This record gives sequence, C-alpha cells and structure tokens, in this order.
Amino acid sequence: MSTFWSPPVRELVPYTPGEQPVIPGLVKLNTNENPYPPSPRVIEAIAAAAQDGLQLYPDPQARAFRQAVANHHGLDVGQVFAGNGSDEVLAHAFFAFFRQDRPILMPDISYSFYKVYCGLYGIGVTLVPLDAAMGMAVAQYEAACGGVVIANPNAPTGSGLPLAQIEQLLQQQPDRVVLVDEAYVDFGGDSAMALINRYPNLLVVQTLSKSRSLAGLRVGFAAGQRHLIEGLERVKDSFNSYPLDRLALAGAVAAYEDRAYFEATRAAVIRSRELLRLQLQELGFEVLPSQANFLMVRHPGHDAATLAADLRAQRILVRHFKLPRIEQYLRISIGTPTQCTALVDACRKLLGV
Repeated sequence: MSTFWSPPVRELVPYTPGEQPVIPGLVKLNTNENPYPPSPRVIEAIAAAAQDGLQLYPDPQARAFRQAVANHHGLDVGQVFAGNGSDEVLAHAFFAFFRQDRPILMPDISYSFYKVYCGLYGIGVTLVPLDAAMGMAVAQYEAACGGVVIANPNAPTGSGLPLAQIEQLLQQQPDRVVLVDEAYVDFGGDSAMALINRYPNLLVVQTLSKSRSLAGLRVGFAAGQRHLIEGLERVKDSFNSYPLDRLALAGAVAAYEDRAYFEATRAAVIRSRELLRLQLQELGFEVLPSQANFLMVRHPGHDAATLAADLRAQRILVRHFKLPRIEQYLRISIGTPTQCTALVDACRKLLGV
C-alpha cells in the first residue's frame, strides 16, 4: 500500500481473474472461453483491416458494429452501445445508473465483478440469497432499491430465468434500471432482447467473448431504449472516446455476419456440455442445471479445493471459488470433446472409479 494512493484506492478489493497459464500443454477449463476458434471470416476481416488505416483513429461510435448487432436483434442502431468487452460496458452502466440513494439488489452468488464496481463507485448493495437449489427467486427483488443487476444465465451457477420471470422483475421495479447480463445466453438461456421496446428500464448486456469465440478481442455491448444508451454514451465520452480499435471492430462485424459458424460452434458446445454433465454424474458429482458454457459441480465425498489442486497436477485447470456457499463447488468450462475426455479420465483416476 502506497502513501501516494488516493484514500478510496486503499479500500478497493479488485476482481481476481482465472489463471492464465504460462505453462504449455495445460487443458484450460477455468475461464469460460470458447474452445473453438472464431469464424474464419473474422480472421480475414482483421487481416484486411490491418492493411490500411491503423494510423487513424477508429470510429468512436462503432457504427458498423452497432448496426450489425441491431440487425441481428431487430433493434434500431440507436438502441445499441459498444464497449471494450462487456466488463467495460458493465462498469459504465454501474456509474451511469446505480449511484442512487438506495442500494442495488443482486444475487449473493453471481459474477464477482459486480461487487468490485460497487466498491469502485461507492454504490450500496443488498445481496439477495439464492435458494437452496442455487436458483433465483424473483419475488425477493420487490424491495425499494437503486436498481437490480442479475446475470442470466447466472454465473458461476449456470442456471437461468425464463423470460416471463425477467418480465416480472421489470414490472416489480418500473422506476429503476434492471440490468440483465447475458454473457452466456447463447448457450441455452432466454434473452430479454425481445422486451427492450416494451420496458424503458431494461438494459441488456452481452459479450462476444463466449459464443463468438472473441475473448481475446474484447468486444461487448449493451442494448436498451435510447435514453439508457445516451446515459452510457455520456459516461464513455467522459472516459475514453475510442474504446474499440479498428481490428476489433472489423472482427466483431464479421463475427455477427457469419451466423452459420456461430450456430455450429454454440451447438457443439451445448452437445459437449450435456455429455459431460452425464459423465460427471456417473462419477458421483452433483451437477447444477446449466444454460451456459460451463458446469458447476461438487462431489459429496471429496473436497473441492483438493480436487482442483489434484486436477492441476494432472495438467487440467478448473475454477475453484473460496467463497461462502460455493466453496465446495468447482466451475468447469466446456472444452472440446478431447479436452472433456481428458477431464473425465483425470477425475476417474483421482476418484478411483
């Protein structure tokens, strides 16, 4: 801790990302990346963009990308906001909408970056416990608040709410922004995009890191009615007018244009997820229902931290959270069939079955 730090910095508890290994050959199932490369059209578009124009600033409005997103979801381009990964979009949203006179509501078990944003911006938060089955009870979000933040499907549990319950949540809090983080929605969740034109308090955030295999490109967006997008734009243009570079914009547009590749790879991930779920259950694991590209599992006869360490010794990375209520769970990203087989074989060996 430095005497040069501003006082609020001393109180921050930063987000801790999953391990990014420097050791070659590890089976990496700990950070929910897509196991498949992006569309070949993405690579072609990035290569073409690199040939000319890098000496110039990119489009600060990201118009081509926003238009591609709007076309895909049946929205107007003015209803889409682009940012440097969904984490930046979320950070701007927390600042733009949740610095209110009341705390925001969010699940006690969810994406841990949400609490970091609250600490960074001095936002009060009330944690709403998930039920015993790690599900979200929408009726518990009726209290007066400064806004609501949920991930749907939830992370790290993987469970999702049906659209009717999202709509119930919006109706319960008509005067506050309800932010629905849909980072994993393409793997089986119900998207709230269809509700945007009906609910002025709805903001949907998505990323290209997961279902479009672009975690390394850092592209995310928000969608909502124009007054919400204007709020995000005010924050962005007070922070960084050029958050997306020319290569990222070119690749992001190409990813949205190749719908067939997107459908094929997400279907492959879903198939692998369901097979892995069955295989882990056969080994005695309890597996939470998942609509995401990961599984949340625990074994009644084995400590989760020990299992994670033993799997790493077998050159397989999974995610263990040392947090209340989920300290005995492992979150396992869905890999290729070969990677999933390696995980199952290692588990068999460690469990002695």
